Amino acid sequence: MNELLQILGSALWFILPAYVANAAPVVLGGGRVIDGGRRFIDGRRIFGAGKTVRGFLAGLAAGTLVGMLQGIATGSLSHYLALGFLLALGALMGDLLGSFIKRRLGIKRGSAALGLDQLSFVVVALLAASPLAPLGWEKILTIIVITPPIHLATNFGGYKLGFKSRPY
Repeated sequence: MNELLQILGSALWFILPAYVANAAPVVLGGGRVIDGGRRFIDGRRIFGAGKTVRGFLAGLAAGTLVGMLQGIATGSLSHYLALGFLLALGALMGDLLGSFIKRRLGIKRGSAALGLDQLSFVVVALLAASPLAPLGWEKILTIIVITPPIHLATNFGGYKLGFKSRPY
């Protein structure tokens, strides 16, 4: 049991910059859209109105800041600063990928896509960070298992606080 709690805590500590980066645009986003309103060859928006430059930059800054704070806490500033940046960038790119796929499937902005919404950001974040911090299968599996319920719970919290129009 102690080993399981240690893996869980270690996994949460590792992925925290990605979680923060993914959540920050909900609170700090808005403004000019990333795709500029352009459409893909299928006639649908590339990403949609919910993906903004300010949200992307705010998420990148917030996730990197978390990495910096982790580095200060552990005495490994340069490592965690780089790791926080890579996890944040990967999370945001994964979220954009998820949005791109949802638009191709004809899923409207804000509509749920089970699995895609909860995992695209974390899978790309893990891939982006892997050259700097390769993980064992236990930690990867833990992150993949815990992310959907955490994502759903934080979305529900964002809904209750008025940051999101839907609870998922």
